[in-house]
Amino acid sequence: MTLRTVKIERNTNETQIVLSLNLDGQGRYELETGIGFFDHMLSHVAKHGRFDLSLKVTGDLHIDDHHTVEDVGICLGQALIKALGDKRGINRYGSSSVPMDETLANCAIDLGGRPYLAFNARFLTGKTGTFDTQLIEEFMRAFSNSAQMNLHINVPYGTNDHHIAEGIFKAVGRALCQAVSLMPGNNDIPSTKGVL
Repeated sequence: MTLRTVKIERNTNETQIVLSLNLDGQGRYELETGIGFFDHMLSHVAKHGRFDLSLKVTGDLHIDDHHTVEDVGICLGQALIKALGDKRGINRYGSSSVPMDETLANCAIDLGGRPYLAFNARFLTGKTGTFDTQLIEEFMRAFSNSAQMNLHINVPYGTNDHHIAEGIFKAVGRALCQAVSLMPGNNDIPSTKGVL
């Protein structure tokens, strides 16, 4: 089996990022974005996605968290698509429903090569701690665009912003786990086109 492990480096005037991703890991993570809440959310993606993620970021946090969060989404998407290669043998699709106390978060993914984000989640306060909850949609858009995937996120109900955010990231992780998984004995590209 080909190793599905990649390293991405991105250096701009706003952020410097080094990211390593192993799709066939054990859910281990080392995260240093400089944003505690964001690290907490990304840990759920790695843990429930069952892949290993290492991330070191130096960002312009003296301005705000926006560039760091968006650029991590870009890098994670680039790493995902690079690690998948020609996508031969993967499930391609994944979906998950995650209850988080009073919140329900749903996620559906298609790794079919077309970027699209549908994000239907409403936060009540605009911040959880010092983290701007608007940045969750920004992260998901950057991630879906760079990974060239359909990413649909729906939160039909929930009243606690921390639970809403955590439910979303857990659901994304679980859906990704399904989508990137290899189907035993199948080495086909999962498309009638023959290419993804």
